[in-house]
Amino acid sequence: MLDFIKAIILGIIEGISEWLPISSTGHMILVNELMKTQGSFLTTDVFLYVIQLGAILAIVTLYFHKLNPFAPSKTKEEQRATWSMWFKVVVACVPAAVIGLVLNDFMDHFENPWVVSATLILYGIAFLFIERRNKTAIFVHTNDMTYKTALLIGLFQVLSIVPGTSRSGATILGAMLLGCSRELSAEFSFFLAIPVMFGVSLLKLVTNDYVMTGMEWGLLLVAMLVAYVVSMISVRFLVDYVKRHDFKVFGWYRIVLGIVVILFFSIFR
Repeated sequence: MLDFIKAIILGIIEGISEWLPISSTGHMILVNELMKTQGSFLTTDVFLYVIQLGAILAIVTLYFHKLNPFAPSKTKEEQRATWSMWFKVVVACVPAAVIGLVLNDFMDHFENPWVVSATLILYGIAFLFIERRNKTAIFVHTNDMTYKTALLIGLFQVLSIVPGTSRSGATILGAMLLGCSRELSAEFSFFLAIPVMFGVSLLKLVTNDYVMTGMEWGLLLVAMLVAYVVSMISVRFLVDYVKRHDFKVFGWYRIVLGIVVILFFSIFR
């Protein structure tokens, strides 16, 4: 029963931190340390990556109509625009598929509190810096973006292989630097997550030698369900939030969390 409670907590953390630009890895490291789950199934790559499927399904659910090029209610022009959006997503995913797959295992060596805290603080400062520029957005809708812009956003996404960076944080930051509005930056980050996170989760599930027991499957499914429900809430929150506010609060949050991680592991480890 205790393991299921821990799985629920981790599902909540995944559902919140996967979409907000605050680093799911940073939170998972700290929460796992506090719950003393070291060495358990809850800290394996299989668990930590595959629960992301629940978060992905939330995006598919929330944006199903917008993502579906075959929707009968769409005009021919709207269907073409949907296909164009998907082609841009595919182009943006190419860097992650090429560079990310090559360096993914190597970057696992850097998954420690010191690297995570450094990237939390670094990208927190970056968010504060970019928001101070206060420049008018060049791109407001996905259709406004060029394929070159999509590819460059994909290159920013590759930065998320460094632990603590945050996939959503890297893509949102990159998109804003390239002239996308806050709303478009967040939305395009959501769409990029579908093929990238699904691919990584499937890869970890297929290539990992870990053989799960019936109970471990139960823990994974519970965490995925919780991540799905919480993701629905956090995505809606972020979409509504960026319509009226900037990303400074997330920048300050990252800086504070990075300092907390440093202090925690300096004092208690």
